[in-house]
Amino acid sequence: MSHAILDLVHQAMSSPWLYVAILALAVLDGFFPIVPAETSVITAGVFAASGDTNLALVILVAAIGAFAGDHISYLIGNKSGARLRDRKAFVWAHGALAERGGLVLVVARYIPGGRTATTLTMGAVRYPLRSFTFFDAIAASSWAVYSGLIGFFGGMAFENDPVKGLLLGLGIALSITGIVELVRWVRKRRATQASAERQPVDMSV
Repeated sequence: MSHAILDLVHQAMSSPWLYVAILALAVLDGFFPIVPAETSVITAGVFAASGDTNLALVILVAAIGAFAGDHISYLIGNKSGARLRDRKAFVWAHGALAERGGLVLVVARYIPGGRTATTLTMGAVRYPLRSFTFFDAIAASSWAVYSGLIGFFGGMAFENDPVKGLLLGLGIALSITGIVELVRWVRKRRATQASAERQPVDMSV
């Protein structure tokens, strides 16, 4: 059974339609975050180690798709800003944007759900499109390279067992995401504590 599944995956990876599928998934992931775009890029990267896919082409179409999807999300936010303002993700992204500017878009690309909240927010607050495009080009390109190379090195480590290579690649990606989230949580906690310590004590009681 497992051999049959692997054969099907190999056939899918060898198909020229694979690149169209990666492009479409990356576009959809920009404004519909439950689409497994990152997993598809990592998987294609794993099979690039054995020559079933072209790593450079995988990275290229993933970057183009992510770039296009983020801009669609920006436009959705631009048109729907009033309905988004009270949502928790919007409030978080708005605060991060005020603190770090366009660089938050690059960081948010590696946070599931965070990328969509950020692009929607940037559209809703009318962040300059030219600046958005500049930072999004960096975000989409770095994300595509990161995802493709994680899969590729996982495939290189387990050249004869692509399933283990895929699991390794996904494990690394989840670990990095977890570290980013942990650092963000620690920084937020420290900022909250520092803010509380700065508040004046009421001596009138």
